[in-house]
Amino acid sequence: MTRVHLVRHGRAAAGWDADPDPGLDALGKQQAVDVGARLAPIGPLHVLTSPLLRCQETAAPLLAAWRYPLMIEPRIGEIPSPAGVAMADRGEWLRDAMRGTWTDLGLPFTAYRDAVLAAVRTCRQETVMFSHFVAINVVIGAALGSDALVSRRLDHVSVSTVEVDDDGSIRLVEGGREADTVVR
Repeated sequence: MTRVHLVRHGRAAAGWDADPDPGLDALGKQQAVDVGARLAPIGPLHVLTSPLLRCQETAAPLLAAWRYPLMIEPRIGEIPSPAGVAMADRGEWLRDAMRGTWTDLGLPFTAYRDAVLAAVRTCRQETVMFSHFVAINVVIGAALGSDALVSRRLDHVSVSTVEVDDDGSIRLVEGGREADTVVR
């Protein structure tokens, strides 16, 4: 059994409908320091991060404390927006999608879901993953047997912990802190 700690990134400097890859704002940077201090005593552990800047910046304080190099895992990145959806319309699309299920979305979104789960299932040592609201909900949904896009309203820098059995089954150990998350 492998334990995986899924950390949602800190608050971004721009919304999903304004910037495809924003870094953290001032609050997000402080949240990164705080979650790094919270997690530092459990490691050093293997660390993976989404390719997006907000996750890398959230991971940075913990990586520095553990003197661990940045390792990117593309499969735990942000859910892709549909082809042809303008940047300004991405927030509305995501709000609508989050009310539904993976079955409703179909391909290529179920392929994204499956890739996130594959990334978690291939961890062979205790790992901290810095990722995104939807990606972490993919894992929680699998643990709960739910097809919903959203199982928990995860707050910024919340830590959700799962255990992955050798057969690939996922068990939720601890759900991350929840808050009223607004898609910006």
